[in-house]
Amino acid sequence: MMKTTKEIYNSTAANWDRKEAVLLSDFTARPFVMELCEPLQGKKVLDLGCGEGFCSRQFMQRGAASVFGIDISEKMIAQAQAQEQKQPLGIQYEAGNAVDLERLPSDTYDLVACVFLFNYLNNKQTRQVMSGIRRVLKPGGQFVFTIPHPLYAFLRDNEYPFYFDPEGKGYFSGRDHTFMGEIWRRDGMPLQVQSVHKTLEDYFNALAATGFDKMPFIKELRVEDKHLEIDRAFFEPIYDMPLHVAFSLINS
Repeated sequence: MMKTTKEIYNSTAANWDRKEAVLLSDFTARPFVMELCEPLQGKKVLDLGCGEGFCSRQFMQRGAASVFGIDISEKMIAQAQAQEQKQPLGIQYEAGNAVDLERLPSDTYDLVACVFLFNYLNNKQTRQVMSGIRRVLKPGGQFVFTIPHPLYAFLRDNEYPFYFDPEGKGYFSGRDHTFMGEIWRRDGMPLQVQSVHKTLEDYFNALAATGFDKMPFIKELRVEDKHLEIDRAFFEPIYDMPLHVAFSLINS
């Protein structure tokens, strides 16, 4: 039986706890996300789908005035709060569903970040979350998010160090179907992940439908030569493949 997002992360929270980069996307996605969000000095940040706080801590360490992290998994939030107790940075965490942001006041945040959140949401939920994000963002505020590249699941077999299984579905016929997969840590531990498949068109349509009507900045993220120098055996199997997509938008 397929597990819900909450069940997946509540059962594996301890395996996601990290103080340094160990996951594939810690190298190929999150550093670029941090660059996109700069400058962070003095900003009020909402980190949706914050997990155990890996990015939340970096936002604060890079100068954010405040960070509020929300995640659907109570166990992941417990991990984040434990880190906050060990090394207090002033981050606030809460277990909650990103689809329901009604309790948050409008025009509040300078930056909303969603690092691999939308791959757990279907098209309807994605629009609901984006609508809520636009409401809580200040005018001129920034919305940054990353997703697995929608083509990636169709380009390689179910193998180390990262895959999604489309289970015979096509790029268009697979819309709103959940593709199960795994992503490995560099220490060899596989972690269960999933992606509710959406096309690039779906993301653009969702943004336009929720009021983000300007063309976003987009970057396709991949393994680079600098990653091969760190660990060729780990990164080379997916060299020259489109792994993730990063988006950045300004709220008008």
